[in-house]
Amino acid sequence: VIRTRAQLESSVEDGVMEELPSMTVSQRDQFLVLNDVFRIYSDFDASDIATQIFTCCSRVEIQRDKQLDYLMNGLRHLGPSFSSLDANRPWICYWILHSIALLGESVDDELENNTIDFLGRCQGPDGGYGGGPGQLAHLATSYAAVNTLVTLGGDKALSSINRCFLRRMKDPDGGFRVHDMGEMDVRACYLAISIASILNILDDELTRGLGDYILSCQTYEGGIGGEPGSEAHAGNTYCGLATMALITEVDRLNLDSLMNWIVHQQGVERGFQGRTNKLVDGCYTFWQPLVQLNLVALFEDCRRVQPVFDSLNLQRYVILCSMVPEGGFRDKPGKPRDFYHTCYCLSGLSVAQHAWSKDKDTPPLNSDILGSYANHLEHVHLLHNVVMDRYNKAIEFFHREA
Repeated sequence: VIRTRAQLESSVEDGVMEELPSMTVSQRDQFLVLNDVFRIYSDFDASDIATQIFTCCSRVEIQRDKQLDYLMNGLRHLGPSFSSLDANRPWICYWILHSIALLGESVDDELENNTIDFLGRCQGPDGGYGGGPGQLAHLATSYAAVNTLVTLGGDKALSSINRCFLRRMKDPDGGFRVHDMGEMDVRACYLAISIASILNILDDELTRGLGDYILSCQTYEGGIGGEPGSEAHAGNTYCGLATMALITEVDRLNLDSLMNWIVHQQGVERGFQGRTNKLVDGCYTFWQPLVQLNLVALFEDCRRVQPVFDSLNLQRYVILCSMVPEGGFRDKPGKPRDFYHTCYCLSGLSVAQHAWSKDKDTPPLNSDILGSYANHLEHVHLLHNVVMDRYNKAIEFFHREA
C-alpha cells in the first residue's frame, strides 16, 4: 500500500505500523524511501501512455534550460548558506563546470577567466590547490582544480597548473597523504594518480608500493575500503579500481569478488547504494556503474556487451526520483538539490547512456537513452570523470609540454 510520507512517518512514530511492528531506524528509513520511490514510479506508470509517447515523455526529459540556469546562477553567486563550504570552493567550480560540459555547453570568456584567476589564487607557491586562497594545499581540492582547468581547456587554463606538488604527498608505505602530515587512504591514492596521469607526470616513484597498499584495502566482501580494515564503500572501490587501472595493476585484485559485491549494490529502487544495507543515493549513479564497466572491459575484448547493471532503470531512478523540476539533482526524494549530486547524477546518466557503446567514439543508440535523444549527454572518461574531448585535449597539451 503506497501512502504519503507524512502518513508513514506518523504511523511509525505512533508505533502502529502493522507490517513492521518493531523496526530499527535503518528499516524505517528504508521503508520511507521505498514508499517515496514506488509512489513516484506508480504515478508515472499510471499517467496517460499515449500522452507520454506524443510528448516524448516530458517527465523523463532532463530539462536542459533549467539545469543550465541552476548551474550558471551558482557559478555567478552563492548565498550565505554556502559559507560552510569555504574549504571546498574548487570542488564547487568542478561540480558546476563539469555539469555544464556534460550538457554540451560552455561558459563565456568572462566566467572562464574569472575561474582561472580564482583557482590561481588557491594554488600554493609550491604547487597544489587549497580549498580557497591562502588555504593549505590538499589533494582533494587539487584534483577538483585540475579537473576544472581541464574542463575549461585552452593554454591559459592548462599552463596555470604547477605540477610539483604530488611527490611531497607520497608516503614511504606506498600510499599518499591528502596534505602535509595528513591521513593516508585510497581516496588520496586515486586523487594523486589521476592528477599525475592527466598531467603526464606518472612515473615509477609515484607508483612504487601503491598496488600493495590498494590491495590491502580490499575487503572480505570484495569491495574496497578507505584504508586497511575499513568497510567496503562504493566511492573508495571506484578510487581503488581506477588507481589500479591507471598503474596497470588491476589483475592483482580479486576481480570475481569485486564484481560480485558491485552487482548487488543496485537495489529495488534501481538506483545504487554506497555500502551494504545502506539507502539509495543518486551520486552512486556515477561511482558504481563505472566500476562495473571497468571490470567488464577487463573481462571482455569488446565493450559492446550487456552491462551488468540495469542502465535504463538507473536512468529512470535519476530522472524521476533525483531530478528536481526547477533544475538540479538530489540524493533521493525528500532531499534538497545541490551541485554535488547534480554533477554525479549527470555523470552517471552519461555512463548509463554510453554503457552499450562499442568504444568512446560510438554514440549511444536511441534505445540506450531513457526519454528522447535530447537527453543525450557528453561522454565522460571512466577514470577521470571529465568530458572525453576535454581530456583528449589536455593529454595532447601535457605531452607537448613534457
